[in-house]
Amino acid sequence: MPDKANAISATVWSAADILLRQGVQFGISIVLARLLSPEAFGTIALLYLFSGIAGIFAEGGLSSALIQQQDTTLVDESTVFWLNAGLGTTVAGLFFLSGPLIADLYGVPVLEPLAGVMALTVLAGAIGAVPRALFTKTMNFRPLVVVSIGSAILSGGIAVWLAWQGWGVWALAMQAFVAAAVTTLLTWVVSPWRPAFVVSLASARRLFGFGGYILASALLETVYSRIYTVLVGVFYGVTALGYYTRADTTAQTPATILNSIIARVAFPHFSRLAAVDSIRLKENFRSALLGSMLIHAPAMLGLAAVAEPLVLSLFGEKWLPSAPFLQVLCLASLLMPMHVLNLQALLALGRADLFFRLEVIKKIIGIIILLGASQFGPIGIAWGMVAVGIASFFINTHYLSQLAGYGALAQLRDVTSIVLLAAAMAIMVAFLVAQAKAVPPVASLLIGISSGTVVFLFVVIVLNVGGGATIAKRLLTNIKRIKHS
Repeated sequence: MPDKANAISATVWSAADILLRQGVQFGISIVLARLLSPEAFGTIALLYLFSGIAGIFAEGGLSSALIQQQDTTLVDESTVFWLNAGLGTTVAGLFFLSGPLIADLYGVPVLEPLAGVMALTVLAGAIGAVPRALFTKTMNFRPLVVVSIGSAILSGGIAVWLAWQGWGVWALAMQAFVAAAVTTLLTWVVSPWRPAFVVSLASARRLFGFGGYILASALLETVYSRIYTVLVGVFYGVTALGYYTRADTTAQTPATILNSIIARVAFPHFSRLAAVDSIRLKENFRSALLGSMLIHAPAMLGLAAVAEPLVLSLFGEKWLPSAPFLQVLCLASLLMPMHVLNLQALLALGRADLFFRLEVIKKIIGIIILLGASQFGPIGIAWGMVAVGIASFFINTHYLSQLAGYGALAQLRDVTSIVLLAAAMAIMVAFLVAQAKAVPPVASLLIGISSGTVVFLFVVIVLNVGGGATIAKRLLTNIKRIKHS
């Protein structure tokens, strides 16, 4: 299969995996939000920073190195597996032992046993990292669809049952653990790969030359993206954190779906192109940028426009205080595909050192902004995320401008028409929603979504905004080729 068709086929299967998994998870989160209190979600969120840091250490960045380097051997892969297993065990043990300290930090005693459950979650994820990375490297996402759906349904079903039985925050902890454990188990079942009993120091050093930067960068990203849990939890309490987390999770659901597809396909695909054809890398980058923003911009701005009826319809009136957070956090996520693509292209070029340098700069700036914004309450932190997102875009594009000749201004020129159209659509939807206060929230939500979708698609196709009509035709053509190949 031609390289381009192979990338599109991988995108389709990756999209199926992520869409189905995220769809199931989001549906389950709606049920759990109606069964559990904001305090329960706020309590488990207090552990997000620590579980995230532990998970990064458990994988050590070496899985990404396996994907980036095209000539790895069984010795390399086995070395990464055993190192991940050892690091996962060590980090999980430290996380477990830190439970009392975390509970004392927040003054929430239940965090001590919860930390033990989350520690097991970290270990389960580390053990399955290598076979997942190898599926990604070959862009073979079809087996991962079965794994993802099975894991999401089983873990979600257990969580709903526990919540129904009155287990509270423990339902959320068990959901995370079962999801990690089942994902790893099923990945090993569908994967033909098995590790050899060998650890090569030479392999570890070579892979860590790239993976070490990924590890450090991921740590910075985790601290930055989850520092709100500490700021809101310590200064404003678990209830406020529950509202903020609900808004963040809702805003991140469409963003995560699209950007997970982008990152999963772009990294291995860009890595192949970077090794043989830099011109095609730039062309593919631009196509991916336009295509992703045609979906992402209207999704995020439209979500902000229907935030209130969406919260009332899906989660219930008790979650209404999360609606203002949701509106602001949608704006903060507007440029997310541009962040992801720029960083994936930089990694594909093998410049993990520059990637790390950018992450250091962004996170220092981001943490300073968020610390200052926290003085204005949780909504101030949300607006701080908007400011950080804008600053991060210009930082992320710095090196790609030099290496591929496609910098911030060129990228902004390409997507401006898309963003302006999405903004106009969102204003129209917000007006319609405001006029529909007398109707039930579900009806208001449907009016907003349907009208916004029809108007945006009509203008995109008629005026070919962002090359939308052209991209759609090419996609249909390539899908037909794939079906007949």
